Amino acid sequence: MTLLPHIFREYDIRGIVDVEIDVVFATMLGKAIGTTLLRGGGKRIVMGRDCRLSGLALSQALCEGLLATGCDVIDIGMVSTPVQYWAIHHLKTDAGVCVTGSHNPPNYNGFKMTVLGRSFFGDDIQQLYALMQQQSFEQGCGASSKKEVTAAYIAELSDNLAPGSRGLKVVVDAGNGMGGLTALPLYRNLGFEVVDMYCEPDGTFPNHHADPTVAENLAELQKEVVAQKADVGIAFDGDADRLGVIDRQGEIIWGDQLMIVLSRALLREVPGAVILSEVKSSRTLYDDIKERGGQAVMWRTGHSIMKQKMQEIDAALAGEMSGHVFYKHRFYGFDDAVYAGGRLLEILSHDESAASISEQLSDVPTTFSTPELRVECAEDKKVPLMRALMKNFEQDAPQHGFRIIGIDGARLEWEDGWGLVRCSNTTPLLITRYEATSESRLEKIRA
Repeated sequence: MTLLPHIFREYDIRGIVDVEIDVVFATMLGKAIGTTLLRGGGKRIVMGRDCRLSGLALSQALCEGLLATGCDVIDIGMVSTPVQYWAIHHLKTDAGVCVTGSHNPPNYNGFKMTVLGRSFFGDDIQQLYALMQQQSFEQGCGASSKKEVTAAYIAELSDNLAPGSRGLKVVVDAGNGMGGLTALPLYRNLGFEVVDMYCEPDGTFPNHHADPTVAENLAELQKEVVAQKADVGIAFDGDADRLGVIDRQGEIIWGDQLMIVLSRALLREVPGAVILSEVKSSRTLYDDIKERGGQAVMWRTGHSIMKQKMQEIDAALAGEMSGHVFYKHRFYGFDDAVYAGGRLLEILSHDESAASISEQLSDVPTTFSTPELRVECAEDKKVPLMRALMKNFEQDAPQHGFRIIGIDGARLEWEDGWGLVRCSNTTPLLITRYEATSESRLEKIRA
């Protein structure tokens, strides 16, 4: 199989099965990961996979490649990506890899990696690509074993979370991905009434796309929350490292709104905590953190980038618009949607006023904003175009009275609003978003 450079993405490796990725590719990738791990001083690696139909064959081929370098592999079977992250700590391994297509359609699959205690992304992945081209792999004979870890994961999270006295009814939509396997037993262990939707793993994803950042994928959950008179709805993406949240009125609570709720609770426990979010998030999030004595930090988009920055600045909590939520406080600092959902339920169950999420957010200043908007742009044109835009913005700033935050694309900030344009790290798109204090101002900034 020809190595295709575009599947070696910013945060992971992902492509169409039997077109861009197959078992031959997976074996070679295993050799490249194993070689990288051994040359870095590691040897033991934990491996998991999601429920996609191609997952078993790809994970077996990956394991074959890892063993051929001399690495020892612990196969934990079909698990969510966060369970695999957790298993690195639980089993004290040097690395981990999950065979997962995340929220992509069923004919995709891919590989998310953690090596020697840190996220593996960007240049790391490009070095894997170079190593696979050269095929200069270490050779050895590693040992393989299988281990079931899900029960221990659920037990640890059950002990970690401390629900209050308020009973809650929660609807869980796992989108036929991996989230239901851990969310249902965990939330029931905590004493909550749980209604399940599409919680049986099915690699064909027959009911709806498992991506909670897209409103249409949440429509059934919205209806079910209202019909069940539930307190909250929680949706997961395919590998359960991202969540979407529905209020009891059936309204979507977007990622930056959720972060306000989580941040407020955290700052009551840890005054002055450092809290991290990204360039697409509302100004109201950053203002709310500061008003409550926290240290708000804006950073670049991307789950691997966020995890690295969290380590650098010792952030207690981080979150993205996409639904990646990272708790270092009382946890490990990786993105675990089931655990983040548990923290939300913990917060709501301690609220004696029985307020809904929207009611908890009623004191947040009203703004008008767009969702994340996507503009198609050829892969080879998006970076030069972004450079040209930045040059124009720098020339226009004095005349139009905005300042530029240039950490990830260009976020133009006025007193009464902001606009963002940035390159997608994973697709041939420019990403834009806008927010302002009035609809008319929103349209002017957007124009």
